[in-house]
Amino acid sequence: MKTATRPRPSGAYRQVRRVAHGSGIAGRPKRRRPSGRIGWRGRAILLAAAVAAGLWTWAYLARRFAPRGNTGQTHFDAIVVLGNPADKYGNPTPDELARVSEAVREYERGAAGHILFTGGAVHNRYVEAEVMAHTAEAQGIPSGAIAIEPHARNTVENACYAVRMMRARGWTSAEVVSSAWHLGRAGLIFSRMPIAWRVHAAPAIEPEPGWYEDALGAEETLKTVRYLAWLRPTERCE
Repeated sequence: MKTATRPRPSGAYRQVRRVAHGSGIAGRPKRRRPSGRIGWRGRAILLAAAVAAGLWTWAYLARRFAPRGNTGQTHFDAIVVLGNPADKYGNPTPDELARVSEAVREYERGAAGHILFTGGAVHNRYVEAEVMAHTAEAQGIPSGAIAIEPHARNTVENACYAVRMMRARGWTSAEVVSSAWHLGRAGLIFSRMPIAWRVHAAPAIEPEPGWYEDALGAEETLKTVRYLAWLRPTERCE
């Protein structure tokens, strides 16, 4: 007598069992991560975002409430003009021209008897201090009233090297001229210098569009983050 053969499950039946087993319907239930938990990658992203936001806020407030000077005097030993790049032909850019022109006006007003231009060849082969000095001479400033610091590559070095030159000449006070958007960070840096100082804004040659001013402000805030978090703790001017 033949033994009855048990029919094999169809393919569809086997597929249903695999799905049911995988979903926990049959056999041991599958362990699921609680829906409210954040993995380590998510926590790392949130932490990085919080740190970045904190640094940005710190730098923004530091720029906004930066000191404008440490003296009320109106006459100084020197007008210190902070560097800005020349164009690719060696001509002063609008920001650079604005700074020089304002320094010339302050010199003619009697704010100081000397103008010290500071800035090296950072963005191209033209030394910023030399371009500014030539521009000032073209506007009538005698060469004997001009001093050039040609090595600084950033605002920290502008301040450090300029003050070093001032002290070598016996100068103890300075009016610091730069673009308005630059003066917040410059004030933070000069507040650590051993001289009497105050900042003075150079008006733009032409009105700038709002988006350009916003971009400059954002760039300055990023540079202030770098200064506060890294350059200030490590700067050694002497």
